[in-house]
Amino acid sequence: MIQFPEHFLWGGAIAANQVEGSFLEDGKGLSTSDMLPNGILSPHQTRDERVPGIKDLAIDFYHRYPEDIALFKEMGFTCLRLSIAWTRIYPNGDEAEPNEVGLAYYDRIFDELAKHNMTPFVTLSHYEMPYHLVEKYNGWGDRRVIAFFERYARTVFERFGSKVKLWLTFNEINMSLHAPFTGVGLQEQASKQEIYQAIHHQLVANAKAVNLCHEIIPDAQIGNMLLGAINYPFTCNPDDVIAAMQENNQWLFFGDVQTRGRYPGYMLRYFRENSIEIKMQADDLDIIASASVDFISFSYYASGCASADPMQKEVGNIVDSVPNPHLKKSEWGWLIDPKGLRILLNLLYDRYQKPLFIVENGLGAIDTLTPQGEIIDDYRISYLNDHLVQAHEAILDGVELMGFTSWGPIDLVANSTAEMSKRYGYIHVDRDNNGEGTLVRTKKKSFYWYKDVITSRGATLKSQTS
Repeated sequence: MIQFPEHFLWGGAIAANQVEGSFLEDGKGLSTSDMLPNGILSPHQTRDERVPGIKDLAIDFYHRYPEDIALFKEMGFTCLRLSIAWTRIYPNGDEAEPNEVGLAYYDRIFDELAKHNMTPFVTLSHYEMPYHLVEKYNGWGDRRVIAFFERYARTVFERFGSKVKLWLTFNEINMSLHAPFTGVGLQEQASKQEIYQAIHHQLVANAKAVNLCHEIIPDAQIGNMLLGAINYPFTCNPDDVIAAMQENNQWLFFGDVQTRGRYPGYMLRYFRENSIEIKMQADDLDIIASASVDFISFSYYASGCASADPMQKEVGNIVDSVPNPHLKKSEWGWLIDPKGLRILLNLLYDRYQKPLFIVENGLGAIDTLTPQGEIIDDYRISYLNDHLVQAHEAILDGVELMGFTSWGPIDLVANSTAEMSKRYGYIHVDRDNNGEGTLVRTKKKSFYWYKDVITSRGATLKSQTS
């Protein structure tokens, strides 16, 4: 019988910019996410050119959080991963004093979670930063932003340290390589030199936040967050094996720096061969070396393949890869690979020997209501069942796994495309891609399935789905 550890954390993950709405309410400033009303796959606009978008209201979690948290509790959540909107605390990013109304809002959120005995798991920066920092400072391209982020981190650690004991620094920090505006506030045509310089500033800021968390909240844990973009060799040709190694190193580099505290040799070689010269202050490497994260968290949705033959590569959703002929695809073209999760868990644990946390996993799909108003999402149940079975296999392999928070436990606005039709939730939200709908929440079949999984600590999972 499958049985997850007694203290395993079960829940879901949401992001402020995809659920809250109220994008300028109570003193909030414009974020980079607010400047992408049609998703990160669309060209970003200037402040004057900005048009209204579906994220402006999102699913109105800003006002409806008590109802939504109660639904999460009904499912049995012991943990909710969420993010603080930086722009609710420092609307422009460079103010000397925080916005008290924004701080008070998150106080209420954390109090609501405490009322339901649910552990808050907070990301400091989830695909957004104050847009003012982009306009005035060129985003993370300017090292002055490090100090602004440090001030923000200190503010929320001091304010919420008694309520929040699990933290993450940057969401999917390696995504900056594929979507620089979203990740580091640079224009999409930014050069590799510019992107890696901005990433360096972000890695220094990550280290400062880790040290601050340890100093201000000694009983807290703070981790990093990677997009788990594991690639297999397309064939057993050694050239393909090397291609896969190099593709994986592009994102594992971030985990190496945040865990081991230094730039790995393979990355220094990459910088040399691509004429990239990172400008550093004298103590940057010492700061990075002083701050190792307490655990590794990651998202996992799909795997890919790598080939030495560039003609094999296929354009995907943000990240391109070589299709795997042994796997099926989701409606959005993502390869469905549950066993890849077990492989990834073993790879990360072997590499870092630190606890791991699956903080995003799920299936984006088009849901259809029956004439009775029900959503029979067996496809989502099958996807999550198979991935959780493989997570348990990894635990049996000896991997130390802290918990599982599936992505989008309630339908939210897709980050890449700003669609509502790409649904991940156990809870349906009545809103369409045009922003029409009542916002009424409806439980899907998967709601009751996940509740049973949590209650039984995984005993209801099926090793072989029918």
